[in-house]
Amino acid sequence: MSEECLFCRIVSGDVPATVVADNDRALAFRDITPVAPTHVLVIPRAHHANAAEVAAADPETLVAMVALARQVAAADGIEDGGYRLVANTGPAAHQTVFHAHLHVLGGRAMGWPPG
Repeated sequence: MSEECLFCRIVSGDVPATVVADNDRALAFRDITPVAPTHVLVIPRAHHANAAEVAAADPETLVAMVALARQVAAADGIEDGGYRLVANTGPAAHQTVFHAHLHVLGGRAMGWPPG
């Protein structure tokens, strides 16, 4: 855990968040500036800078994150209609919090290409 990391502080309970689901390896909470009707962040409980680092260090946690994202989509009623998982990696991809996270986006048509 990094005491300076916002998401680590959410995991520890030091910063409040609207938690919608969790498992032993990951936590899911609503984004405070949503860009879609469903916009939930799924983060690993352990600190890793990005999804690639999670995959290299602990692939089971990445699997747990994707499983939790699916659970969120089902709970929000968007699983059957479709949803998007986004993992921004690095500043050029607009990653602003350097703790791995997946954005679960849905509830409206998602245009392509994104960005």
